Amino acid sequence: MSDTHSETIPYVRETMLAQKAPPSSQVGPVRWLHENLFSSPLNIGLTLLGVFVVYFLVLHLGPWFMNSIWNANSLTECREILAGASGACWGVIKDRWHQLIYGFYPPEAYWRATLAFVLMLVAFAPILFAAVPRKMLWFSAIFPGLAFWLIWGGSIWHAVFAMLGLVIGYGVFMVLQRVSALIAAIAAVVAPVLWWLFLTGPMAEFMAKLAPIWLMPVKSDELGGFMISIIIGVTGIALSLPIGVLLALGRQSDMPLVKWICVGFIEFIRGVPLITLLFTASLLLNYFLPPGTNFDIVLRVIIMVTLFAAAYMAEVVRGGFAALPRGQYEAADALGLDYWKSQRLILLPQALKISIPGIVNTFIGLFKDTTLVVFIGILDPIGLSNAIRADSNWNGIVWELYGFIALCFFIFCFGMSRYSQYLEGKLKTDHR
Repeated sequence: MSDTHSETIPYVRETMLAQKAPPSSQVGPVRWLHENLFSSPLNIGLTLLGVFVVYFLVLHLGPWFMNSIWNANSLTECREILAGASGACWGVIKDRWHQLIYGFYPPEAYWRATLAFVLMLVAFAPILFAAVPRKMLWFSAIFPGLAFWLIWGGSIWHAVFAMLGLVIGYGVFMVLQRVSALIAAIAAVVAPVLWWLFLTGPMAEFMAKLAPIWLMPVKSDELGGFMISIIIGVTGIALSLPIGVLLALGRQSDMPLVKWICVGFIEFIRGVPLITLLFTASLLLNYFLPPGTNFDIVLRVIIMVTLFAAAYMAEVVRGGFAALPRGQYEAADALGLDYWKSQRLILLPQALKISIPGIVNTFIGLFKDTTLVVFIGILDPIGLSNAIRADSNWNGIVWELYGFIALCFFIFCFGMSRYSQYLEGKLKTDHR
């Protein structure tokens, strides 16, 4: 029997095969369409339904947008120009845009509100983006006082000494934290309150006489529109996060008194609608204050909105702590770190990273909830739209006003959503 293996003929390739283009179904738009729109019978049905909905909207809304009227001083004038055709009357936005943005703020002071908004973006830049120089954090620290002075006016020294109270609170905390963290935290709250109650007013008045630097005062009832929504929303967002973190830490504390106070506060606030808290701030709070006390309505609303958001923020952050593996707590103990260092360096950064979607969701909800202030007499964009529609010139106009307001809210909320996605991608450490 012959051995067939010994007769094997070796094969040596002499030429390379030319590269061929991949099948058209596996690359480019065709593959994207197949994977995303036509990958299954269900997706095919949903795609066709979506195309029908888009066609229906374009068919009915297209002429409405195409026949838009911008140069009109009343709804009647718009209808005369359209002559029975369907079309949007954007003349109301051109005529009343300043009222929707600034409310009843004095026109000669529009530059102050606009400058405060631009400076707000500058102040947030070093907090939101790591590429911005850290030295700009000093401007972020002084911005609240500067924005208050620009918007409300009056003497600059009230804002200066109010901000100085925060510096005093920080200094007291740094001095006393070596003695006791709890005593330092309590003193850091009490010291600024005493400063604001007894010393800020007299010292500000003295400096106002010595060096008068002031702007035309503006009352809070002249604020409105998107300006008041941004003031309440941004202030609530900036304050609710740190307060919510402290409440979350307090709820997990081993000290019964601290834990009971935090749990009681969180459960009470979460069990009460925001509109009830706003009515409390507007009406009932005056009954508990000394006669003749002038407690600004916008400040009262900001306090209530901040506390409301902080309660929800505390639960979001607590969920982040609960998601941490037990080994992280044990690692912090093994390194010999005390409570505050372990929270600051190990636990809290990870908990906040996990909680980013919930935190931003709370921020978006808070910003949209600022429209509830219309029920207590503060004219936000919704309240001003009702006032504009009450004018005989624009009586009967609806979609243009609400569409403009919805677009402005969408821009702010979509921006927050996109930033949260950017932050999640930047902080992502796994490779899944």
